Amino acid sequence: MNPADEILDVVDEQDRVVGQAPRGRVYAEGLRHRCVFIQARDADGRVFVHRRTATKLAFPSLYDMFVGGVVGAGETYDDAALREAEEELGVSRLPRPRFLFKFLYDGGGGGSWWSAVYDVRCDLPVSPQAEEVAWHAFLPEEEVERRLPEWRWVPDGLAAYQRLKGRRTDG
Repeated sequence: MNPADEILDVVDEQDRVVGQAPRGRVYAEGLRHRCVFIQARDADGRVFVHRRTATKLAFPSLYDMFVGGVVGAGETYDDAALREAEEELGVSRLPRPRFLFKFLYDGGGGGSWWSAVYDVRCDLPVSPQAEEVAWHAFLPEEEVERRLPEWRWVPDGLAAYQRLKGRRTDG
């Protein structure tokens, strides 16, 4: 199936389902929908970072410190988090990602989506999908921080990362 044809739930400001539409229409019309962001770390605590392929519908060729994607129609955030993490990392039998928090991301220009943030430990050898991931590595957090001003990052992933960092320093 073409990714643009995938059916998504359209939601309101309280994250209640108000309809459904194909992903292509959701993106084109800036309809509010649901996404998951999963920060994967290896046994050494390094963060999985990747550059998206140039063919991605959203944010092509940008870097991200999360794996994830849209929540399908009728799918729970938790199920989408596990599915997306396994798909993007190219693994199976990954532990269920741990839910951390949810926020409404506003990308401006009419685009906003509910974003559920998770983390997961991945001790398995990864084999990301070539059609999704152009480059990848597990990087120490200090390296990720050093690369923030140098690389072009997906804006919603960057917003999730900043919120995650804020939660760590607040606690």
